[in-house]
Amino acid sequence: MSIDPHDEVRVILSTAPDTAQAESIAARLVHERLIACANVVPGVRSVYRWEGEIRKEGEVLLLLKSTQAQLSRLEERLVDLHPYDVPEVLVLRVEQGLDTYLSWVRTEVGVEHE
Repeated sequence: MSIDPHDEVRVILSTAPDTAQAESIAARLVHERLIACANVVPGVRSVYRWEGEIRKEGEVLLLLKSTQAQLSRLEERLVDLHPYDVPEVLVLRVEQGLDTYLSWVRTEVGVEHE
């Protein structure tokens, strides 16, 4: 069975400065049905260059599950909700997964809920 490209599941990576903000962002995105779920992973250390300086910061990783169809709206909303000037938003294609899980993701973010 072939899946419509708009229904393909994606994993979106982002980070937040702390668990409270990560959970707040995740809850809002789930409530708005832009994502089916989020994993909030504390204890991440990031090393990066910002405004000419090397920085080392503790962050919280967000693994967000959605579909291709929701990506534009999700990205826009994530930027609106996020405290960073330039939030991380990286999209990974899901090549394979448990069919019932992928179907659940599609159902949770599907347009029938709008």
